[in-house]
Amino acid sequence: MPKMKSRRGAAKRFALTKTGRVRRRKAYASHILTKKSRKRKRSLRQAGLVSPREEKRVKRMLAC
Repeated sequence: MPKMKSRRGAAKRFALTKTGRVRRRKAYASHILTKKSRKRKRSLRQAGLVSPREEKRVKRMLAC
């Protein structure tokens, strides 16, 4: 039986936490930052978590 391959695009974007949740980067933080408030940009720096509904799909892409 061959090995399961992870989807490389997903592997670069997501990471697993110790508790098994999936960590992700927040969207809208790459460009057009002048019109966004300082508070909003600061909150975009923190990593977010994938919603429980999408978690199963992302874990399957990561081949965990």
